[in-house]
This record gives sequence, C-alpha cells and structure tokens, in this order.
Amino acid sequence: MGRALRAPFTGTARAIRKATHAHGAGESGLGKLIELHAVNGAGDVMITVALASTVFFSVPTDEARGRVALYLAVTMAPFTLLAPVVGPLLDRLPHGRRAAMAGAMFARAVLAITMSGAVATGGLELYPAALGVLVCSKAYGVVRSAVVPRLLPPRFSLVKANSRVTLAGLLATGIAAPIGAGLQTIGSPWPLYGACAIFLGGTVLAFTLPHKVDSAKGERKARLVVPHEEAARAPLPRTPKGGRGGSTLRRRRGREKPPGLRSVGPSVLHGLQANAAHRALSGFLIFFLAFLLREHPLAGQSAAVSLGIVGVAAGTGNACGTAVGSWLRARGPEVIVATVLGLALGVAVLAAVFFSTVMVAALAAVAGFTQALSKLSLDAMIQRDVPEEVRTSAFARSETLLQMSWVVGGAIGIALPLNGVLGMSVAAGLLALGATASVRGLLGAARRGSPHPRVA
Repeated sequence: MGRALRAPFTGTARAIRKATHAHGAGESGLGKLIELHAVNGAGDVMITVALASTVFFSVPTDEARGRVALYLAVTMAPFTLLAPVVGPLLDRLPHGRRAAMAGAMFARAVLAITMSGAVATGGLELYPAALGVLVCSKAYGVVRSAVVPRLLPPRFSLVKANSRVTLAGLLATGIAAPIGAGLQTIGSPWPLYGACAIFLGGTVLAFTLPHKVDSAKGERKARLVVPHEEAARAPLPRTPKGGRGGSTLRRRRGREKPPGLRSVGPSVLHGLQANAAHRALSGFLIFFLAFLLREHPLAGQSAAVSLGIVGVAAGTGNACGTAVGSWLRARGPEVIVATVLGLALGVAVLAAVFFSTVMVAALAAVAGFTQALSKLSLDAMIQRDVPEEVRTSAFARSETLLQMSWVVGGAIGIALPLNGVLGMSVAAGLLALGATASVRGLLGAARRGSPHPRVA
C-alpha cells in the first residue's frame, strides 16, 4: 500500500527529472538550475496571489486603484533606485553565487512569513516587505543570468538553455497559481505559508548546484561606455625612437576600463531598446487591463472570468514564444526582434481600432509571445557580440533596464482612465516608440552582418 501511494509522486518526480536533465543538462548541472528556477517561479506566484487578493480584489475598484498606486509608490519607486545597484553589488560576489541565490530564497521565505500577519488587514507594513521580496527576486534573476553560461551542456546555445529555464518557470507558475488560489480560500495567509515552504526548499536546492557556478575565471564587468572612452583605448602613437611614451602609456593604462555594451556594435543596444518597449507594454497591460476588466468585463463574462481569459492568453503566448525561440535560435536575432515588434504593434493598432473581447485576448497572447521571443533573441545577440569576459555582467545590466521599463509601463497603466480604446492606443504608442528607436538600426545591423562568429 505504501508503494502504491508513493508511486504517483515518485513517478512524477522521475518524469520531471528526466525532462530537466535531458540532452546533457543533468551532467552539466543545467538541470538543477532549471529545477531551481521552477521553484522560484512557484514561490513568486504564491506571493503574487496573496498580494493581489489583499491589494486588488478585497476592496472596491476606486479604492483598489489607490492601493495599487500606493503599492507602486512604496515598492516599485524605491525598486527603480535599488535595481541599478543590485547588479554591480552581485558582480562583486562572483565566488558566492550559490550562496547569493540561496540567500535570496531564504530571505523571501522569511518575508513571506512576515507578510502573513499583515496580509489580512492590508496594513502599511505589508509594503516594505513586498519591496524586499521584489529586491530579492531581482537579485536571484541577476545571479541566474550569470550562472547559465557556466552550465551549458556540449552543443547547447545560451538561448536554448535560457528557453528551457524560462519554460520551466512558466510551467511551475501555471501549476502553482491555482494551488495558491485554493489556499487563498482557506485563509489569506495560506498562500504565503505555501510560498515560505517553497522558498525554503529552494534554499536547499541552490546549494546542490555544481561548484563551477562560483567560478569567475576570465570575467570582467560590462559598462555602457561613451564614444570618447572608446577613443581612450586607441593605440598609442609611437615616439620618434620607435617606442611608446612611458608616462603616456602609464596614464593610458590607468584610464583603461573593461569593454562596454556599446563597444560590441549596434545590435545589442537596439535589441535592448526593442525589448524595453515589450517590457513596458507588459507592465502597462497587466495594470490597465486588471482595472479595466474589473470595471468593464468582457462581453458576457464576469470580471474574474475576463481576467482569467486574458491571463491564460498571455501565459500561453509566453510559453509558445519560449518554445519557438529555441527553434529559431540561429536564424538572425536582429530580424526576429524587428519582426515581432512589428507584429505586436500591428495587433495593438487593430485592438485600438476594433476594440472587442477577441482583440483584447489576441493582444495579450501576442504580447506574451513577442516578449518571450524578443528576449531570447536579445540573449542570442549578447551571446554572439559581447566578449565572454563581460557577458555575464552584460546580462545583469540588461535585466535591470528591462525591469525598470516594466515599472514605467505599469505606472502609466494605473494613471490612465478606464477607456479601452484609449488604453489600446497608448499600448500601440509604446510599441511605436520602441520601433522608431530600434527597428531601423536592427535591420541595418542584420544587412551588414555581425563581425563576430555566430554561436550555434
């Protein structure tokens, strides 16, 4: 009887382990990172369910807008100031990446218990704890981006590895979200108890990663340099005797700094601009549609069902984009980024002109699809164009910029009047701004070709 009761759980665990450790991921250690990221996604969504139920669903719409605005002011605004600091601070801990990820997990476990006492009342003490959760989540994401290149199996590209890691997080989120909603029916603190248990498990799992995760051999820090700094690294002129000026050489060496993102060509910079537009659209749609559909549900549906339809559409699109990104990993990332940005812009324009239930769901699905595919293509460009010695640091800085773009989009979504046509027009405007800044440069870089060899 004991074996019969254990069989479903052990069988599921073996199936998960087989999937995460396939194609050499088990031997390289990538499989353990995939599992750790799934744990991270499950814990984060539990906290999201608890906060949404307290800040959003438990009060009337007008009061909910005020609470969410307060949530952004108290948590997101300081986060935009802290986010640029998180990456550089973690760059100084290259030999403690496992400990950093474990610390981010354990801190969120403690903060989840802290919030469980305030989640029922929605008191102000809830918001500083939510800020701590955001900072810890960002810290984990930065370290994870730095760890992935160290765990690549043979004949594995970075974008393929990232797609596997991201897909695992999405699947875990989809499984944990209804579980969190079920725990919420028992009591408002219960999703936070579940998050605490998940993060404690993640704390232990982080230390099972291979020791090479903590290696920083050959790494340096990436910077966003300006053109005159590039000139400072130009070869020194020779002296009349054929040598180089000793004092000038010493001064030049004192000024020499690691290569930056602008020094590797326009592709990465324009890719960041395009991805910033996608991320701003994501933040805008989350907050704007949450309030719009609560006040004006989709035709024939309740507010909860309307939000569920849009959420499922966005999640499905994101998962499909991640899967397609693995297949398209060596097929011209600049063209892919420009194409999906144009696709999202076209659907947003159609949603503004023909605002309806179908178009709102279509925009949510396309936004999820294009954001995932654009981010994976950006990863491919960083892998190809950024020198290996600064690649992990470049990932940290790109993630910081994209997170800040999401915050800006979310703030616009809260401030905007609840008018569907106006909201879809603003969404199209955000994408048009990103397309104006990036598409021409991306297509030009694709025509010129990359000076660096592509990584399969």
